[in-house]
Amino acid sequence: MMQQIFKAESFAKPQVMGILNVTPDSFSDGGKFATFDKALAQVEQMINDGVDIIDIGGESTRPGAVEVSEADELTRVIPLLKAIKAKFTIKVSIDTSKAEVMTQAIAHGADIINDVRALQNEGCLAVLAQSNVPVCLMHMQGLPRSMQENPHYDEVIGDIKQFFIERIKVCVQAGIKRERLILDPGFGFGKTLEQNYQLLAQLHQFGDLGLPLLSGTSRKSMIGDLLARNVDERLAGSLTTAIIAAQQNASIIRVHDVKETVDALKVLAMTVKYQ
Repeated sequence: MMQQIFKAESFAKPQVMGILNVTPDSFSDGGKFATFDKALAQVEQMINDGVDIIDIGGESTRPGAVEVSEADELTRVIPLLKAIKAKFTIKVSIDTSKAEVMTQAIAHGADIINDVRALQNEGCLAVLAQSNVPVCLMHMQGLPRSMQENPHYDEVIGDIKQFFIERIKVCVQAGIKRERLILDPGFGFGKTLEQNYQLLAQLHQFGDLGLPLLSGTSRKSMIGDLLARNVDERLAGSLTTAIIAAQQNASIIRVHDVKETVDALKVLAMTVKYQ
């Protein structure tokens, strides 16, 4: 499965992962796709725009976000996953940190589990060990409610790399094959503005871990704070960070604006052919 999902002719052609937040409090599009019909219509639009993977999130992980109950998250995510799988052939990722949500998502055909807690919550390692789906391990310093209060690192790249080395080891020991892992440095999750841009500029340094990298900077505060732009004014910044991530060998670019990102990556790919 990993080869099918991540095979690319060059670093300039990463997979585009379209964000589908089915929560009322997402930082970017809170409530916009919270109804079933609107969510399905958005999936169809993203497919038409050239998306490779749909990433469904049933719990907001924005700074200051409160936790969602397991029951509420299941109600938001599983019926939508089942409907997408029945209607489309697109790959679907489920953005969750709850073991039961992971279990039901995998049972209903999820292609990827995307966990901001890197399988650190109770039961999550065991769920993934009993499956064969890829899982994305994200780095987050702290928890969403408090992660941006005072993030500190001895050396941001080295510290995050060490976190990944430790989590990879734990996953392999639990029975999750290494080749099923994807790494996400967690832009905006317990990082200062400067640390976020250092991560983006030096994303390639995680390449020696030998695993696909996911970059998720779309519409985040690292763009808004730098440019003094509201969430709905961050397209130019989001596209720029997507291009930089692609040049830094990211395998997956997670975005809100699928059509524009697909276009930008096509231009980059055409240019790379002649370098």
